[in-house]
Amino acid sequence: MDKNRVYVFDTTLRDGEQVPGCQLTTVEKIQIAKKLEALGVDIIEAGFPISSPGDFQSVVEISKAVTEPVICALTRANTTDIDAAAEALRFAKRKRIHTGIGSSDMHIKYKFNSTREDILQRAVAAVKYARKFTDDVEFFAEDAGRADNAFLAQMIEAVIAAGATTVNIPDTNGYCLPDQYGAKIKYLVDHVANIDKAIISVHCHNDLGLATANTIAGVVNGARQVECTINGIGERAGNTSLEEVAMILKTHHTLGYHTNINSKGIYEISNLVETMMRMPVQPNKAIVGRNAFAHSSGIHQDGVLKHRENYEILNPEDVGLNSNAIILTARSGRHALKHHLVRLGYKLEKINLDEVYQRFLEMADNKKEISDADLQQLMGDGDANHYDDNKAIKVTLLQVVCGDPLRPMATVKLKINGEEKEASAAGNGPVNATINAIHAIIQDDIDLDEFSIQAMHGGSEDISKVNMRVKHKGQSFYGFGYSTDIVNASVHAYVDALNKIY
Repeated sequence: MDKNRVYVFDTTLRDGEQVPGCQLTTVEKIQIAKKLEALGVDIIEAGFPISSPGDFQSVVEISKAVTEPVICALTRANTTDIDAAAEALRFAKRKRIHTGIGSSDMHIKYKFNSTREDILQRAVAAVKYARKFTDDVEFFAEDAGRADNAFLAQMIEAVIAAGATTVNIPDTNGYCLPDQYGAKIKYLVDHVANIDKAIISVHCHNDLGLATANTIAGVVNGARQVECTINGIGERAGNTSLEEVAMILKTHHTLGYHTNINSKGIYEISNLVETMMRMPVQPNKAIVGRNAFAHSSGIHQDGVLKHRENYEILNPEDVGLNSNAIILTARSGRHALKHHLVRLGYKLEKINLDEVYQRFLEMADNKKEISDADLQQLMGDGDANHYDDNKAIKVTLLQVVCGDPLRPMATVKLKINGEEKEASAAGNGPVNATINAIHAIIQDDIDLDEFSIQAMHGGSEDISKVNMRVKHKGQSFYGFGYSTDIVNASVHAYVDALNKIY
């Protein structure tokens, strides 16, 4: 076995689904499981079969649908649970039964009303029984974070002797500090005689915000399996975040550990879990939060634009994002403003940047964030009633006829460098007909690549903002338009893009 390989055990579909309001259907679980497989997860904990008929069936169907990862089912330390897990896993290509019991004196006394001796016997019996169904048995010592280390070592040695191939040392309540948890793993490495016969797994909760730190401490001290969830979801404050652990190990390559995770799939599965479980990711969440690669400070923006690694230790493309985000606010500098103006197609040699920047600051003082449309207004573009004499193309007439059963028809008159041209065209809608009429006048190879409409205020007199992106000779150009009439706004957005081309 590769001693530096860290196996990733994902429990999004079991521990993660225990969050109130985040329950999934079997079909949804299968969809997430397939994405976990594509991500490179080694073990998928598919559910707790005895808990409900739905959970049982989900484990059955995931076992059929997923072939590469090990499919794991959770049980308590009793034969009924283990029988249910074995039955649910019958179709799995590779299967694991995950059984266990409390290990802390608090759980032994107040949860089980038992003794250490009895708990030890039950743990061993459960592992031996699970081994009748599979050679891959994981044992969890619940609340190991608060367990006496000497007793915990005794328990772990006993269950390995009984046949456990993975031993899970959970910090069930998120109690430990990283040095304490790391020391606990090291204690087991040093004091469990047969520890080399099993993989040590770490399963940490985030009650004190230490789940990821504790997990890494566990790995550094000898653990080779990490139990995580996508977006760190889970009961109470959540579980260790898969994406955080994967990217820490990838970024700190000097640690010498590696996983099989294809990090470029992280952002996609994060969005999928967020949507299906109806649990929004906080904006400042590490790796996958919408602000994780966003910069608004002028100093940071300038540094990132000069050299990304000045302020980004991760490349956004490594987690499946196309790029970082340079957010324009009152704290932004000239470099960031220049970056966005160039992106929108403005020719800087025709712009007095200092004068534009002063107007930008006045606008930014009144708004929390400046959008592309705001920049268009700042530059005098996009207003349906605004005509700049310096523009090559201007709209002088727009007439649209549509209805049911009438086919939409549009007549457009453009003034191009002082010369008026007119054309009419039909389309599958009023906007399409209008663009077709413009094409008839322009007679150039232009593709509409993106078209979006956004209401700006609300109410019957709402102003609509239309954003368009067109492609011409392999280059993208953006256009913006505003009007209470969507067709009118669309025409001016399209013509705005044409002016940037010509």
